[in-house]
Amino acid sequence: MKHRIVVLGAGYAGAYAAGVLGRRLSPEDTEITVVNAEPDFVQRLRLHQFAAGQEIEAPKLTDVLAGTGVRLRVARVTAVDPERRVVEVADGEGGGEIAYDTLLYALGSRVADGGVPGVGEHAHDVAGRASALRLRERLDVLERRGEGGRVLVVGDGLTGIETATEIAESRPGLSVTLVARGELGARLSAGARDHLRRACERLGVEVVEHAEVVAVEAARVVCADGTVLASDATVWTAGFAVHPIAAASGLEVTEEGRIVVDRQMRSVSHPEVYAAGDALHVIGDNGRPLPMSCASAGYTARQAVGAIVGGLTGREVPRVKLEYVANHISLGRRDAIFQFIDGEGNAKPKCLRGRRAARLKAVVLKGSLWGTSHPTFGMPQRRLRVTVASAAFAERAERAAV
Repeated sequence: MKHRIVVLGAGYAGAYAAGVLGRRLSPEDTEITVVNAEPDFVQRLRLHQFAAGQEIEAPKLTDVLAGTGVRLRVARVTAVDPERRVVEVADGEGGGEIAYDTLLYALGSRVADGGVPGVGEHAHDVAGRASALRLRERLDVLERRGEGGRVLVVGDGLTGIETATEIAESRPGLSVTLVARGELGARLSAGARDHLRRACERLGVEVVEHAEVVAVEAARVVCADGTVLASDATVWTAGFAVHPIAAASGLEVTEEGRIVVDRQMRSVSHPEVYAAGDALHVIGDNGRPLPMSCASAGYTARQAVGAIVGGLTGREVPRVKLEYVANHISLGRRDAIFQFIDGEGNAKPKCLRGRRAARLKAVVLKGSLWGTSHPTFGMPQRRLRVTVASAAFAERAERAAV
């Protein structure tokens, strides 16, 4: 009887974790399945580039997981039942249930409408490949018209800034407006804010500050002060939220629906469940909740894998640093900001700007893809035997013996 490990989601956290688990644990003792809605690995960090019209690599997950022994199930997760220890999925064949002894929840996040009417019906987003493709197709239509279509990007967080500047650079025939709820780049250092403004001016991005969007319509958005902004394509980047599956499952979650875990990424309510990436709530080394980010996905995935492997093999569980040290903001392909962050989560005066920062961001993007596709590079090839049965496995073995 093998210990069944199921990984939900194959983004930056899930794909890496599944690959490492497959390499580090003996196939004689474990059966590892990763469930993902798409057959490809999606570089979410580059979806704004994809939407702008660039070709972005999307390797097959079967290639990413080749040689690990991990099974790929292309299906959409519809529910998790931690009491029965099963996951419900839906696919082209009707779906079914997948049982587990250990679950790693890494379903990530999706766009949040903030309760604003019309976002779901009329706005585009770059939170997933399918939605980014729809935006790309809409921008293609606007360009073919040759009438200078108006693109409105709502939200001046990192995603909003990158999306607005990328579209403006890649599609100069379109008019791009960035709507900021407060001051543009308010969380950046003074030098970074100045550089951001100059970049927007250089690219022709109009910035509307101190504007709260309260409604999105087919050809315009309405602001709280009554201002109306015309739009041929509205892109919503004003926040992200986790999937509601975790909250519906009975796992202990925050008000936002993020799974509450301990320092080992283990659910505080259900010890057979671990989490990684955007879906969890964990306190970082600075005493503050770790933010949603690719860096956080990497840290939490490594810690979760270390805890699972250590727990099953009786080895010491490593302590991975949980830190957040910088923001990388692309401003088109040849410009960027690398903003350093202090221990309190605030911007340091120091930052990198311009082509040097753009080259560094390119290295980060390439490294994220390479690291996910080669999760066990440099690791020992010897696979570890399971020596400690989890409570779930022991209970299943006892039932089977009756």
